Amino acid sequence: MDRLAIVVPCYNEEEVLKLASEALRGVLEDLVRKEKIAPDSFILFVNDGSRDRTWELIEEEHAAYPVQVSGVKLAGNVGHQFALTAGLITAMEMSDVTVSIDADLQDDVDVIEEMIDKFHAGKDIVYGVRRERRTDTFFKRTSAQAFYKLMGLMGVKTVYNHADFRLMSRRAVEEFSKYKETNLFLRGMMPLIGYQTDSVYYDRKERAAGESKYPLKKMLALAFNGISSFSVKPISMILGIGLLIILVSLLALAYALFSYFTGHVVQGWTSLILSIWFLGGLQLLAIGMVGQYIGKIYIEVKQRPRYNIEKVLSSIEIPEKSGREAP
Repeated sequence: MDRLAIVVPCYNEEEVLKLASEALRGVLEDLVRKEKIAPDSFILFVNDGSRDRTWELIEEEHAAYPVQVSGVKLAGNVGHQFALTAGLITAMEMSDVTVSIDADLQDDVDVIEEMIDKFHAGKDIVYGVRRERRTDTFFKRTSAQAFYKLMGLMGVKTVYNHADFRLMSRRAVEEFSKYKETNLFLRGMMPLIGYQTDSVYYDRKERAAGESKYPLKKMLALAFNGISSFSVKPISMILGIGLLIILVSLLALAYALFSYFTGHVVQGWTSLILSIWFLGGLQLLAIGMVGQYIGKIYIEVKQRPRYNIEKVLSSIEIPEKSGREAP
């Protein structure tokens, strides 16, 4: 039977960690009883530099359930996408299939069984997709819908209403581990892997405890990173704006010349306004074309490790590593 690892990134989740552990252990026990996964399947909590008691609670859960609960402690806070990546790549060495899910229990753990069934049917990636967004606020619902539509217009392949709740076979994770970029947007990277995919659908619940770790600022940053990492269309749009301003400057030229020859002009105004319009257009044109790419190239060429693993708690033997992920 295949060994399942449920990867759970955690940042300041002391209020919900025990609840998440209990719920996910129940899922494991049920799947083992039905002989759908191996008895030594486990949960892998990834502590992303939490400032509360999250890691202490992970250690307590591992001590109480050494087979079912494992833990990875990152040396610092690296963000959700990197923490999830660290968990997936660590779990890859110890399991045949992984399921990633957030600790807040908003994603329906009951559909993990359906994911496993689809995995046994030959699917390498199974996406957890929300049926609807009735529980979201009006702003969050409309902004999320706008985000997915914008990503589509920009040419970025994503699964509508899917976040980071998904199943991946070992070979899918191995393929994902070959993607070494620093600007991570996992929702856009997974469709690039290929292989056979499917989806399961569920209704998202209210957060079990604590507060969201993705406020508006982080959501906007994630959206911008996703678009800029997978599409050059924003650069093309800025290019178009620059060309439009140059066109407007030509119209301003016609107006300035008309004002000059009719005598309705302030001394020096003609040359000044033409310079402002034309140079402004050229600046947008040039900066827009190279700015984004230079910034990303600057980050990527440093080839810094994306995360540093400080400690691993597991009853399963892990191949010796330095603890630092290669760039």
